[in-house]
Amino acid sequence: MSENTNVDHDKLMGLFGNVFSHISGAMGLMMAYLGDQAGVYKKLQELGPCSTAILAQAADVDERYLQEWLSSNAAHGYVTYDGEKDEFSLTPEQEIVFCREGEPQCMQGLIQAVVGQMATQDIALDVFKTGRGRPWSEHHSCCFCGTDRFFRPAYVSHLIEEWIPSMTGVVDKLKKGGKVADIGCGLGSTTILMAETYPNSHIYGYDFHDESIKIAKERAVEKGLSNITFEVADSKKINQSDFDFACIFDALHDMGDPVGVANGIKNILKDDGTFMLVEPYAEDALKDNLNPSSAMMYGFSTVVCVPTSRAQEVGLCLGAQAGPKRLTGVLNDAGFEDVRISAKTTNNIVFEALK
Repeated sequence: MSENTNVDHDKLMGLFGNVFSHISGAMGLMMAYLGDQAGVYKKLQELGPCSTAILAQAADVDERYLQEWLSSNAAHGYVTYDGEKDEFSLTPEQEIVFCREGEPQCMQGLIQAVVGQMATQDIALDVFKTGRGRPWSEHHSCCFCGTDRFFRPAYVSHLIEEWIPSMTGVVDKLKKGGKVADIGCGLGSTTILMAETYPNSHIYGYDFHDESIKIAKERAVEKGLSNITFEVADSKKINQSDFDFACIFDALHDMGDPVGVANGIKNILKDDGTFMLVEPYAEDALKDNLNPSSAMMYGFSTVVCVPTSRAQEVGLCLGAQAGPKRLTGVLNDAGFEDVRISAKTTNNIVFEALK
């Protein structure tokens, strides 16, 4: 090892320890993904404290592999180990994070989305080196499902109780019976939630990804909803008009021409219509975004959001941490003169845009 007199040994070891913890954590995410997909966490939750042998039989997995998996999870603090009884269990807090689908603190969707990126690392490297775009269809299916699982709890917690009420006069319109466009709807979680909450309104969900719309349609049928329509469509070519309310959830930054999309929304709204834009929370300057949440979002933006935008017409590449100033500018450039921030959460920022 060559000598470098400028190296601060304490800083070096601090950085080394930080990176090592991330490497360990990355393996922990893989273990959590296996436990989620194989149903081991759920089975451990059902059984309570038990031995490896009992859990292996109940979960129908190999006992020897399970022993290593449990050991890794115990070392990470994902499961609890009783050394005297040689048994494993989940605390109530561990159950929420690893088992309780729909809880805001359940991490399995986000974990699935990260693992999905690891599964396609060769494509990510090619995109990164060549600068080409990467259409949504080139991602692993875990990216779609994981993204939906991660965002859905926040939508359930905030959309109906906070975000829509923060829009001027929209709740009354939807209760009476309005026409709503959910653009970039993905698997339809927000579309279905609005259709369930406002049965007198008709909710249209649009997305350019065929497979996502297929799943969204299946979900709507399972729910027995008749006031909902899903269509595969370019965000700038919606074949309906006279909408009372239009919304985009965590997707405008993925679009190649966000100004064009927002302008198209302006044109399909009624004169007194409202556009609600929900985007990942960020400050305007990088110096104010140097935190774990933004680090993660910049990472997703590198391998998902910016390449997805670049693969489309214009390819503006807003990125997942665009910030309120730039997003307001996009809405202004699209022709919305009255734009304000109507709500904020830890993970999201909500804009109201009026003609």
